[in-house]
Amino acid sequence: MIGARRRAAHLAVVGLALGLSACGIPTATSPTPIAKSDVPYHLLNPPTTTTTLAGTPPAVGVAEQIYLVAPSGHLVAATREVAVPASLTQVMGALLAGPTSTESASGIQSFLNRTGVQVGLAGATGVATVDFTTNPIQVVGPDQTLAIAQVVYTLTQQPGVTGVTFEIAGKGIEVPTAAGAQVPGPVARADFAPQAPLP
Repeated sequence: MIGARRRAAHLAVVGLALGLSACGIPTATSPTPIAKSDVPYHLLNPPTTTTTLAGTPPAVGVAEQIYLVAPSGHLVAATREVAVPASLTQVMGALLAGPTSTESASGIQSFLNRTGVQVGLAGATGVATVDFTTNPIQVVGPDQTLAIAQVVYTLTQQPGVTGVTFEIAGKGIEVPTAAGAQVPGPVARADFAPQAPLP
């Protein structure tokens, strides 16, 4: 009885082996290359996919205008990308960073030093207060008016800003205007009309 069971099991294994070989499953003792024509097309050219990690937003910036000094002695607008949301302090930081190498090569410059800055806005009046860590003006004489005009035009380009007052280390200072007066502010674009960008 046991011998009959063993024979039946042996015949089943042999039958299975013959069945598999009849199905065309190749057997080999070592790996063999497959002809390119036998590989499905989608395996040779898988689609390109881009993976975005959840919770990682793409870097986003917004174009803001700053004002530099052109060779003509007038202000000239330049565009900078500022991280969103673009605060007045960030826009001033972009101005204090000065011209790019390309702009410098064309004669565009800034009359402002790189220094720390904070900008606050009185919403009711629209007056922005710019507080510099140290004196930002790197020029003397009439060019100081252009340096102040750079700040005024850059900040009044922003929505809701109508005028600017200046501080150094928290202490209010007077600034020159195009009329030749030293005023405590606030000052606006009208005070620097002769320095305005050329049409």
